[in-house]
Amino acid sequence: MWIQKSIGAAILCAGLFVAAACTTVAEPEAAAAVVPKAYLIAEIEVVNPEPYKAYVAAAGPIVAAYGGKYLVRGGPAEALEGAPPAGRMVIVEFPSMAEAKRFYDSPEYTEARQGRIENAVSRFILVEGAAP
Repeated sequence: MWIQKSIGAAILCAGLFVAAACTTVAEPEAAAAVVPKAYLIAEIEVVNPEPYKAYVAAAGPIVAAYGGKYLVRGGPAEALEGAPPAGRMVIVEFPSMAEAKRFYDSPEYTEARQGRIENAVSRFILVEGAAP
C-alpha cells in the first residue's frame, strides 16, 4: 500500500511539474518591436562658405527637433580605400528611417535645405542601422 501511495504521489508531482513548465505566464506588457536606428551620411563640398554658415546654423536645431543627433559634423576625414571625400563629412543618427525621412521632408528642413543646395555640392545617403 505504501509503495502505491508513493508511486501515486511521484506521478502527481511529475504531472504538476510538467504542467507548470508548459504554462505560459502573460507578461504585464507585450514587448515593443525594436526598430533599428537610421543614419544620414552626407558628403558636402562647400563652394560659398559665408552664405553656407546660415544653413549650418539653421540645420542643427531642426535635426534635434526630429530626434537626430550629430555623430560627425565636419572634422578631418581620410580615405583608407577609394576616392577621398569631396568635402565635409556629416553623420546624423535618427531613432528610425521613418524619423529621418520626416526630418528630411519637413517644411522646416525643406526651407533650410535651399541654403545648402545654393552654396554646396552635396550627396546625402540614408542607411538603416543594424538590428539591435
